[in-house]
Amino acid sequence: MKDADFPLYSLTPFTTLDYPDKTACIAWFAGCNIRCAYCYNVPIVTGAGQISRAEFINFLDKRKGKLSGVVFSGGECTLSPAFLPLAREVKSRGFSLKVDTNGSNLTALGQAISLNLIDYIALDFKAPKEKFLKVTGSNLYKNFLQTLEFLLQTDLKFEVRTTVHADLLSEKDISEMSELLYELGYRGDYFLQKFFNTGENFGNLGDPKNSFDPDKITSKLPIRLRNF
Repeated sequence: MKDADFPLYSLTPFTTLDYPDKTACIAWFAGCNIRCAYCYNVPIVTGAGQISRAEFINFLDKRKGKLSGVVFSGGECTLSPAFLPLAREVKSRGFSLKVDTNGSNLTALGQAISLNLIDYIALDFKAPKEKFLKVTGSNLYKNFLQTLEFLLQTDLKFEVRTTVHADLLSEKDISEMSELLYELGYRGDYFLQKFFNTGENFGNLGDPKNSFDPDKITSKLPIRLRNF
């Protein structure tokens, strides 16, 4: 199977921003099961893998002692047949593994967690239930909720984050999403990421016409802003 042999679209060899307190690389897995209107990773989501498993493993061997962490992102990395095998390769070399996920594939994520292959997760909370289809083009809200509830029952470190385009999500939406997180038992920081306009995204979105004021958010959780 080609996507198993060539799972990665690209590699970012070094970052200090994507894994808290780690020097890391990012492995971008090709393919995704949702089409978020604001997503600018269009080539990664719709494209085929360019980097083979063997090439990635060779890259890891060369980075031992130079990096402390690896980030699996995408796309949706948990959908790849190479997700678990490559997670094992990462951990066997002493790296910490962070997984960026939309929470739609609890089967693969849960298996990796049970095998102690993941050290940190960034879980994307795309939208409230009533706006989920509009924002993501999918009906996978229930999957996200199952993953969130599962993670809350573990001791695994994870964060919840939302990308904000003010024409899609309002301060009221974020307040309601924060309240749901709190009601379910989440007590970590709630990260808000500002939409990044590269000129290419699935929703043909430009800069938002609506304003967005984080000070208007009502939240029992600490709100942390990225790129605002």
